[in-house]
Amino acid sequence: MMSPNLNHIKIVLVNPSHAGNIGAIARVMKNMGLSSLCLVNPKQFPDQQAIARSAGAHDILDNAVVVESLDEAISETRLVIGTSTRARRLSWPALDPENCASKVISASCEDSVAIIFGNERAGLTNEQLDKCQFFVTIPVDPAFSSLNLAAAVQIITYELRKAYLNFEQRVNDDDQESALASQLEIQGFFKHLEKVLVEIDFLNPATPKKLMRRLYRLFHRAQLEEKEVNILRGMLTSIEKVAGLNPQGARGKKRKQK
Repeated sequence: MMSPNLNHIKIVLVNPSHAGNIGAIARVMKNMGLSSLCLVNPKQFPDQQAIARSAGAHDILDNAVVVESLDEAISETRLVIGTSTRARRLSWPALDPENCASKVISASCEDSVAIIFGNERAGLTNEQLDKCQFFVTIPVDPAFSSLNLAAAVQIITYELRKAYLNFEQRVNDDDQESALASQLEIQGFFKHLEKVLVEIDFLNPATPKKLMRRLYRLFHRAQLEEKEVNILRGMLTSIEKVAGLNPQGARGKKRKQK
């Protein structure tokens, strides 16, 4: 399974008006492990205020790409997602930030992705949103829906970071998992378990009640893997040795005291 590549994810700011916002966005991008920033006709850039607000994320600003049009910014991008707080008259594939992040992180394994943010005053126009395959809406309170540009980028990039870490964890878990144990292995474990429980006087075979059935249910719920069965069998063997049992289940001779 291929891993996601955060370098494939580009944050695109269309006509940003305030240099301070650009700096703050560079900071949150660096916080979340993103590095690719594209500016479409920024009003103030480069600017000392952007450097000050970046709080050390100078490399994001130094490597930012400045272009004249949105078409130029997304020309080589395979997945384009626009951000919008406005409802559209035409139905359009819409995502919330969490689902957007999941889609972007999956796509970044092989393809380049652009997430587009409009300017501080008006956001993205319908014509700009028409260039996007999806758009993402942050579910703010409609009574006060105005959201600072840097805050919007922070929310989206935070969700991207979460999705990236979850993806990596799933890959690691898949790599570490072994195959499920066969029924032959599981039944061998149950027989071994029952024998040891009898020998250490935890289970009375004359009045077993429902102990073994409850243990069957417990271990079946766990969906034991081969490695786990081997560990459990090893534990049982160690118990046999400590209890002085031989492989047939008879009690061994006590050691002579010196």
